[in-house]
Amino acid sequence: MKVAGKTFSLSSLIILWVASFVVCMAQRGVPASRGTGFTLFGDLEVTQASATEVKPLAFDLLLYTRSGVLIDRQKVGSKGRYRFINVPQGDFDLVIEFENSEVARSPVRLTGIPTDFRQDIALEWRESPSPKPARAAVVSADDVYDRKSPNRDRFENARTAFDRKEYDKAAALLREIVAADPQDFPAWAELGTVHLAEKNLAEAEKAYLRATEIRPRFFLALLNLGRVRLTQTLYVSAIAALEQAVAVQPKSADANYFLGEAYLQNKKGSKAVGYLNQAILLDPQRMADVHLRLAALYHGAGLKDKAALEYEAFLKQRPDYLDRKKLEKYIAENKKP
Repeated sequence: MKVAGKTFSLSSLIILWVASFVVCMAQRGVPASRGTGFTLFGDLEVTQASATEVKPLAFDLLLYTRSGVLIDRQKVGSKGRYRFINVPQGDFDLVIEFENSEVARSPVRLTGIPTDFRQDIALEWRESPSPKPARAAVVSADDVYDRKSPNRDRFENARTAFDRKEYDKAAALLREIVAADPQDFPAWAELGTVHLAEKNLAEAEKAYLRATEIRPRFFLALLNLGRVRLTQTLYVSAIAALEQAVAVQPKSADANYFLGEAYLQNKKGSKAVGYLNQAILLDPQRMADVHLRLAALYHGAGLKDKAALEYEAFLKQRPDYLDRKKLEKYIAENKKP
């Protein structure tokens, strides 16, 4: 499976090009090596378009549930290997970040008997801008923070502590950073992510909110703020944050999806439909499950013919769906000729 490339402008000269994601199930069927859950692992390789370019030393890999809850996070260098162990069954997003900015994500579905699943990642670092693909998401150079010593070391040490699940230590280091430099909005966002990992949603919201107060168009903080509020069932305030996220990056499938979900939870289905459809349009394969949300919405409104069309579109993307026959029966009974 391949995910279309995305271009992220980090400055006027440097572009990160996500070449492809290759999912390899070579070890499917082998019992997971540790624990009772799945082991998701793979190799990260960063190549250079030319010998004169300087490629990044490391990326952050984050594993989220489909609802946006962070499961784990690791820092991986080029030709390094990531490994998430004891992952439960379900649908997840594997997210790759560079300097607090998301550069790509890939869907992961873990089902059946716990096994080892391998998903390798190939990235290419290119110099000088190239035409942006239709789905490109631009990270402003203003979102890359010029952090001075000793905060630079504190930030890296905080990330290392986070990777080791030493959340108290990570939070303490990040608080030292923002105490010394209250304008360090990526550090505030990182503190929010630490609190999110601790399942301290109230503190996570405060930290993300502080990041957006300093940098109102900081996309990742806006998106995560909306996710946290959605988890807290604060739907009106979630909509406010996610509307801003969509305004900053209108071609973000995730921002459109979560905004649609927030409207849906707030019982504004007519507004939700447009954003949910936009999420599907931007990323049809990864957002295939959104068809199920739309089908349920149409079915509840008595529009069974529209629900049947959504189920049909879903099955085109998920032909191996376990309840396929059930959906096919619904389609046959309700789809108009």
